[in-house]
Amino acid sequence: QVQLVESGGGLVQPGGSLRLSCAASGIIFSAYTMGWYRQAPGKQRELVATISSIGSTNYADFVKGRFTISRDNAKKTMYLQMNSLKLEDTAVYYCNAGLAHWGQGTQVTVSS
Repeated sequence: QVQLVESGGGLVQPGGSLRLSCAASGIIFSAYTMGWYRQAPGKQRELVATISSIGSTNYADFVKGRFTISRDNAKKTMYLQMNSLKLEDTAVYYCNAGLAHWGQGTQVTVSS
């Protein structure tokens, strides 16, 4: 059974930082392209960043220079370091594996 469990969300002030984690089980983690997506209220889910099995990364323009995606294959865990957070980064952040498996999401709220 595939499980993707996100953690690390919370409430942060504008300009602050958070680090999200996604712990995977039930998949050969190292073989998957992994990704972070987000969905704000009333909006469609959108891509934030992806990281391939060999570590190649891709970012949405709106997070370039602020967010960093990484992975630890030994721990079967993916991360998203989010710096310089903005109000518009408020959303539920989802972990994805291979466009086939999704986590339950973790809420990130940026508010003063």
